[in-house]
Amino acid sequence: MAEKISVDERWVHKIPDNLPLDEAALIEPLSVGYHAVERANLSEKSTVLVVGAGPIGLLTAAVAKAQGHTVIISEPSGLRRKKAQEAQVADYFFNPIEDDIQAKVHEINEKGVDAAFECTSVQPGFDACLDAIRMGGTVVIVAIWGKPASVDMAKLVIKEANLLGTIAYNNTHPKTIDLVSTGKIKLDQFITAKIGLDDLIDKGFDTLIHHNETAVKSLVSPTGKGL
Repeated sequence: MAEKISVDERWVHKIPDNLPLDEAALIEPLSVGYHAVERANLSEKSTVLVVGAGPIGLLTAAVAKAQGHTVIISEPSGLRRKKAQEAQVADYFFNPIEDDIQAKVHEINEKGVDAAFECTSVQPGFDACLDAIRMGGTVVIVAIWGKPASVDMAKLVIKEANLLGTIAYNNTHPKTIDLVSTGKIKLDQFITAKIGLDDLIDKGFDTLIHHNETAVKSLVSPTGKGL
C-alpha cells in the first residue's frame, strides 16, 4: 500500500479503457480461477463441479460458466450459495449437508462430471470431487491445503482419474483481462465492500476472519470509495 512500488515488467498488464479500475483489481484472483479451468483441459460444453463457493470457488465457477460449460456448485453455506445464484456463475446449486452430491451430479449427467474443482481444503470436499467425476475425469485441487489429505487409491485407479494441482496462475492475465473486457464476466458483483485504509482492520481483516460468509472481495483504497 505504498504510494509507489517497483515490479518486474512481466507483472504489469495493460487494461482496456472499458475495464474500470475497481474491476481490474479483481483480475488477479480471477486469473487463479482461469488457470485452474485451463489446467482441466476441458472439451467444449463440458459439465463441471465446483466444491466450495468461497471467493476462489466463485471465480473458478464464473470462468467455467463464461466458457460455456455446465457448472454445478456444492456449498454448505446458504449465504454463499445465494451469492453464487445472484452472480449466475452456475446452473445448479446444492448443499452437501442435505444433498447427495454424487446422486445429484448423476441426475444431471449420468456419466458424472468431466472435471471437479476442489476449493475447500477439507477431506469431504475432495472425496465429493472424486466421487462425482466420470471415468477418465479430472479432479483439480485449487485450494491451498494446510494438512495432509487421504486418497482412495482404488477409486482413483478404477476411474482412470486425473488428479491435478494448480497454484495461482501462469501467463493467464491477458486471457483473463480479455474475458472481462468482452463482457463475459462482470466483476463488480464480486466486490462486496469498499473500505478505506483506516477501516482495514475492523471492516477488512475482521470481516474476512470472522464473517467470511458475507464477503467475497473487499476493495481497499485511500478514500474508501474505490479506485
